[in-house]
Amino acid sequence: VEVKIEVVLPEKERTKEEMSPNGKASPLIYKVNGTARHYHLEEHPMAGNPYHSAKDVVEASVCHVKDLENGQMREVDLGCGKALLIKEGGEFHAVGHKCPHYGAPLVKGVLSKGRVRCPWHGACFNISTGDIEDFPGLDSLPRFQVKIEKEKVFIRASKQALQTQRRTKMMAKCISLSNYNLSSTNVLIIGAGAAGLVCAETLRQEGFSDRIVMCSMDRHLPYDRPKLSKSMDSHPEQIALRPKEFFRSYDIEVLTEMQVAAVDIKNKTAVFKDGFKMEYNKLLIATGNTPKALSCKGKEVENVFNIRTPEDANRVVKLATSKNVIVVGASFLGMEVAAYLAERAHSVSVVELEEVPFKKFFGERVGRAVMKLFETHRVKFYMQTEVSELREQEGKLKEVVLKSGKVLRADVCVVGVGAVPATGFLKQSGINIDSKGFIVVNKMMQTNIPGVFAAGDAVAFPLALRNNKKVNVPHWQMAHMHGRMAALNMLAHGTEISTVPYLWTAMFGKSIRYAGHGEGFDDVVIQGDLDELKFVAFYTKSDEVVAVASMNYDPIVSKVAEVLAAGRSIRKRDVDHTGHTGPPLPSPLVFLLAFRTGDMSWLTGKGS
Repeated sequence: VEVKIEVVLPEKERTKEEMSPNGKASPLIYKVNGTARHYHLEEHPMAGNPYHSAKDVVEASVCHVKDLENGQMREVDLGCGKALLIKEGGEFHAVGHKCPHYGAPLVKGVLSKGRVRCPWHGACFNISTGDIEDFPGLDSLPRFQVKIEKEKVFIRASKQALQTQRRTKMMAKCISLSNYNLSSTNVLIIGAGAAGLVCAETLRQEGFSDRIVMCSMDRHLPYDRPKLSKSMDSHPEQIALRPKEFFRSYDIEVLTEMQVAAVDIKNKTAVFKDGFKMEYNKLLIATGNTPKALSCKGKEVENVFNIRTPEDANRVVKLATSKNVIVVGASFLGMEVAAYLAERAHSVSVVELEEVPFKKFFGERVGRAVMKLFETHRVKFYMQTEVSELREQEGKLKEVVLKSGKVLRADVCVVGVGAVPATGFLKQSGINIDSKGFIVVNKMMQTNIPGVFAAGDAVAFPLALRNNKKVNVPHWQMAHMHGRMAALNMLAHGTEISTVPYLWTAMFGKSIRYAGHGEGFDDVVIQGDLDELKFVAFYTKSDEVVAVASMNYDPIVSKVAEVLAAGRSIRKRDVDHTGHTGPPLPSPLVFLLAFRTGDMSWLTGKGS
């Protein structure tokens, strides 16, 4: 049934028209079971305007109009908090000065074409509205009023917004859950990670007021999964992406410890492991991946872990304190775990098949530099070998035997040898799965089955950056964007994904940032000093830069991400300074000049 839903907005919003993609005002139309429903949009923790009371408002003169040139940003203090003042196109804008994700100072980020990109993890925010446009993170920036009087720039802001430095976008609420059959929902989301949560939130932000159900094998509400290996002693409530009240407020139902065993696409039904069935109208599959286990002798002994849940991470930290730890696999997870435990355990050893960590991802030279960093922190490496046996004493791990013959004392073993997509339950569904088990989707995150979408680590999707080659990008940021794209296209927006992959890893207080997709790179151009861990690595394929990584050189990765996002190419000759007699690394200012003008000769010192 086609149902027209009338948008009933608060008085202050009624002058704003909801626009359809063709620019004409139109009602929102959803195919749902039931009758037309009214809904109200809400915003939490506060609306942009008006302010709650005069006491909650601060207004201050922050600079002269000539103090900022076009394209400049400045962090300004209003007395009870700070704001980010931006000048672009002759106009001033003021938004929150900290990225809501992890609090990065946005003044050190990258300003480009109406948005600012975070220097740490690549999230992007619209400078006019404060809205988040690329991820990671869930919240937008607060936006503040700017006025010019007698050539002075004034900012008027809510004290609360200055303190929180975040804003949750306006959301609809479900009208009446009591009207629904418990075994049916309009939108069913399988998986409660970043992709699933962003999908649910985006639906509500776009005014969707029907039932949304998320189901998860996990016992917790959605949480910040990257922290499981970066901050292993974090408790679930500390890393929750949203509090329980949020899900109640916006009628997003979450079924925990519920595993889907099969999907019947003909009858639009998900069948759970316990026999429960739920009908859906639209389906998102965002099940992520499943860690690979060891296949060697003794794999069943106690104290051998895959880090999958907060309980796993907490248990490892407790058992590893002052004990001997073996990490199998120099993956991102494995290396982050090794770094976290290095100062807590008696000893930490890493076992890896490759000759250096991260060789396939960062290249041999960067991998060796990282390996040296770990060795200075007493981490031992056993490379080009693997585990042949786990030995126990009274049922608990005692020794790890390597194929090289080496026997290592071990009280705890953490396995980080990769993962496989959690899509086994879809084999008989008719949903297109590739030879590696990934769900194949188009640019709108649609599968081959109408009304069925997929997102996150379990999918292969067309990456615009690589000429729409179908790739798997198991990154936290990309999962967020997948979820948003799926939601928009459930609502028939016809929006295609075009984001640039962005990731980071943290070890011993240092971070490597990475943007692009370097799979299959044939050369790495290094600028800077690897021994000092201050460098930029450009990954090239033929003559094109396809990815970049850096350490201690923010915000160059975010700058490159903006170049790539703008559809511009960076050539190898633009970044390869072989034979150059000047400074070994272009300053961030030089790269910024190249980025702004589109003239990459600034990178090589050949520009005028």
